[in-house]
Amino acid sequence: MTPPALWNDRAELAQRSLDHYFAAPGDQLFHNWHPLEPGDDDVFNYWWLAHAMDVRIDAYRRSSDPARLDQATAILAGLRRRNGGALFNDYFDDMLWLALATLRLAEATGSADLRGDAVMIWQHVLDHGWNDHEGGGIAWRVQQPYYKNTPANAPFVILSARLHRATGEARYLEWAVRTMDWLEGALVRPDGFVEDGVNRQEDHAIDVHWRFTYNQGLYVGACVELAQALDKDDHLARAARTAETAITELASDGVFADEGDGGDEGLFKGIYYRYAHLLVSVHDVPDVRDFLLDSTERLWGSCVRDGLLLASQDWNRPPGPKVSLSAQLSAVMATEVCAALATATAGSA
Repeated sequence: MTPPALWNDRAELAQRSLDHYFAAPGDQLFHNWHPLEPGDDDVFNYWWLAHAMDVRIDAYRRSSDPARLDQATAILAGLRRRNGGALFNDYFDDMLWLALATLRLAEATGSADLRGDAVMIWQHVLDHGWNDHEGGGIAWRVQQPYYKNTPANAPFVILSARLHRATGEARYLEWAVRTMDWLEGALVRPDGFVEDGVNRQEDHAIDVHWRFTYNQGLYVGACVELAQALDKDDHLARAARTAETAITELASDGVFADEGDGGDEGLFKGIYYRYAHLLVSVHDVPDVRDFLLDSTERLWGSCVRDGLLLASQDWNRPPGPKVSLSAQLSAVMATEVCAALATATAGSA
């Protein structure tokens, strides 16, 4: 087993590599691609930046270095300025990613204002995103109120459960349970595999061909959060089933397959790693834990060049000519997960 000290060193190197390849001046903060070409930064990837906040908070939790919290705070401030000073946009999943990162930052800093921002997003999403199309659930975006998907609903469950834990208010748990009931009834297969969405084309069809790792991870995270909130072990069993099914269905040659090169897909693996780690930190699922460690070991065997980490979409191969910030963030997330796992294992030995 790779020793904790090496994983910690790798996590620090992954953070430095993120800066080396992607750091940008001003409120841009991170370039969208490396190497950078004209037009590459034209898209404002609001939700990528929420995950950049998360990886800086991961680094703080590992190192206790307050500079990492300063970095996360700067990302949030830059994101808001680029968003016209607002927290909200037209995509309910985007806002939920930001709320989850903001709540983690609030917990790390003790900031009541930041917790208030997370609550504000939660209420906005509930007020404008929940409707009766397909029997309930949160819409993906304002322009498609009829289209419901896992990336909007599972984060709402996670955020609701965490706000219940933070505040003790029953309404958060009630909405977590209600949303989870809808999600499981609409998009979770009997074997635990989680489909992406339903009714995208107003035909009530499920998008069975969109088989993404982050949907599996999000449902795992939602199950774990509800298991803790409700003290019900059956939710942990569901989480373990889905985490294992994801590996069976979506992994090839020891790593998750390349899920696409459009940009957003680069983040999908990292989200699975984040929430699969949440599972194995409270429930023993050896196959999942081993996959997290072994597949990230493959990443480090394939994607180090010039002493730095530059991610590829396929962790068994070196990076291609263009690397997205999203793919790099997944690599940082996975490495931070392995550092936390290795440290926890050493501490319990």
